[in-house]
Amino acid sequence: MAHIYYVYILASKRNGTLYVGVTNNLERRVYEHKMHLVSGFTDKYNVTLLVWYKTTTDISSAIKREKDIKKWNRAWKLRLIEEENPEWEDLSKDFSGFPPSRE
Repeated sequence: MAHIYYVYILASKRNGTLYVGVTNNLERRVYEHKMHLVSGFTDKYNVTLLVWYKTTTDISSAIKREKDIKKWNRAWKLRLIEEENPEWEDLSKDFSGFPPSRE
């Protein structure tokens, strides 16, 4: 069975602080961010809204994509988000068992 990997972008709010990550379990990882279970950047800046993600079955391409996006300037990241999520909706809102975002 092929594994699925996710490259994702979280935001603190529309046009707010951004975080780019990669994981093999998007629901679990976003839950960890939302509940502030791991101290660090997303905890410090309350970056909890899932605003963009893509899937792949190749971990190498997922890691490469994450690193590439991290190098992009802010305008490119904002455009990437707004092309697919112009309202900056929290895409994790339909995940089961999730608490609402703390804003």
